[in-house]
Amino acid sequence: MSEIQATDQNANPRTIIISIAAIVTVAAIVGFFIYSTICPCERTPGGLLFGERSSEAISDWSFANDVPLCQIQIWAGIRPHSINLNCMATPDGKLYLSCSYCDTKYWANKVGANESGRLRLNGVVYPVVFNRVLDPAELDSAWAARVTKLQTFGGAPVNPVPDVDSLRPDRWWSFNLVSAI
Repeated sequence: MSEIQATDQNANPRTIIISIAAIVTVAAIVGFFIYSTICPCERTPGGLLFGERSSEAISDWSFANDVPLCQIQIWAGIRPHSINLNCMATPDGKLYLSCSYCDTKYWANKVGANESGRLRLNGVVYPVVFNRVLDPAELDSAWAARVTKLQTFGGAPVNPVPDVDSLRPDRWWSFNLVSAI
C-alpha cells in the first residue's frame, strides 16, 4: 500500500465525523430559526421574536389593550426564550405583564431587575426593560387593568373572565415594561 492510500484511509473517518457534525449543526440552527417563526404558540415557548422593529420610544402603551396576548422574549443564559403572556396597560398608559403562580414559571425566574428583553404586539417588536412590581398599590393598579382587559379578551379555560370586583390573588406577579429606546 502506498503512503497516499494510507493517509486517505486514516483521514476518511475523521472527515466523515466532521461532515456529520457540520450537517447536524447547520440543521439545528435552521431548525431553531424555523421554530422561532412558529412559536411561541399557545403554551409552547419559542425562541427569537421576529417582526418589524420599532424605532420609537413608547410612553403610552394603551394600544396593548387591543390585542389578546403579548409575546415576550427574554434571554435564558445564552439562548432566547419567548412566550405568550397577558399584558395590559393602565389608563395612564403604563404596560404590565402578569402571571399566576409566577414563582413556578421558568421565564419569571430568569428576569432580574432592569432586565432587557423584547415585546411583540401585532407583528411589531419593541425593545423593553422588565422590572418586577412589588408595591401593593402598583400591583392593584396592574390587576385592575388586567380585569378590565379580560372583560373583552378573556374567556379561554386558562384565561377566564374575572369578576369586575375580584381581588388580586396572593401568588399573582406583575412586571412593568418600559421602552428601551
